[in-house]
Amino acid sequence: MPHDSHDHTDPPSDLTLRVKALETALTRKGYVDPAAVDAVVDTFETKVGPRNGAAVVAKAWTDPDFKQRLLDDASAACAELGFSGQQGEQLKAVENTDDVHNIVVCTLCSCYPWPVLGLPPSWYKSHAYRSRAVIEPRAVLEEFGVSIPEDKEVRVWDSTAELRYLVLPERPDGTDDLSEDALAELVTRDSMIGTGVAKK
Repeated sequence: MPHDSHDHTDPPSDLTLRVKALETALTRKGYVDPAAVDAVVDTFETKVGPRNGAAVVAKAWTDPDFKQRLLDDASAACAELGFSGQQGEQLKAVENTDDVHNIVVCTLCSCYPWPVLGLPPSWYKSHAYRSRAVIEPRAVLEEFGVSIPEDKEVRVWDSTAELRYLVLPERPDGTDDLSEDALAELVTRDSMIGTGVAKK
């Protein structure tokens, strides 16, 4: 069978088609302003997300005064860097140290600090994670590839609608010569939830 020379792309998924159809119908009826939809999409693509939290962590690693402000009042410290708003009004930073590893969960639903971490991953919202992270946090961490020594305390923090948490991961060894921007590249979303660690 002859084949033409133009490129072929995979067809959009059913979900993508449904979203587009719904957006089109709502726009045609005047219920939705396309500019408003674009603004929401832009917010989640460029203004909130893990890179914001990574910038906060990198700043804390390089600026002791900022780190102290972050630990004293995380909401205010994050706002200094322009990261604030819905789902981040009451934020507490908890620091991983040689003696303590912190992990965050929301046992009731999926409360999560959107301004610094973006939208929660699907596993964070799952019943299995929400229940097991409290009961057997070391086992859950092992499944994420994080092995915590028995002599190191694991603290579990339960987010609520009133208070959300950000883990300040330990700074990796051998990073003294890295800039703040380079340090931010080492920080993952999971390391700020506690299900990962920052690595060089």
